[in-house]
Amino acid sequence: QLQLVESGGGFTQPGGSLRLSCAASGLTLDYYAIAWFRQAPGKEREGISCISTSDGYTYHLPSVEGRFAISRDNAKNMVFLQMNYLKPEDTAVYYCAASTRYYCSPTAIFPEAYGRWGQGTQVTVSS
Repeated sequence: QLQLVESGGGFTQPGGSLRLSCAASGLTLDYYAIAWFRQAPGKEREGISCISTSDGYTYHLPSVEGRFAISRDNAKNMVFLQMNYLKPEDTAVYYCAASTRYYCSPTAIFPEAYGRWGQGTQVTVSS
């Protein structure tokens, strides 16, 4: 009933771009802060981008700042992650998640604040 579905992952060479989409069913995204996480093989899941519910405030992990941009379209009940200048170290499964909070933290993305998760989409950047 409550579902987040990611799409848009794929393969690209270093320096390439991909645009990820997160579509929600059973909940309206305008009530929640939304974040993108990623998990590389053998590594822990890390939060990379967050967007607040109404004021449009965004947070980006320093390693992706200036390369990635999160946005939301509440009318379409979707959140996006535009990824530019991709690097091999960006290779991971990317997940979107809905927070139990209204706003993003200005300092970090805290996984415990996110209670609804998508199934992930694979992003591969060749070395």
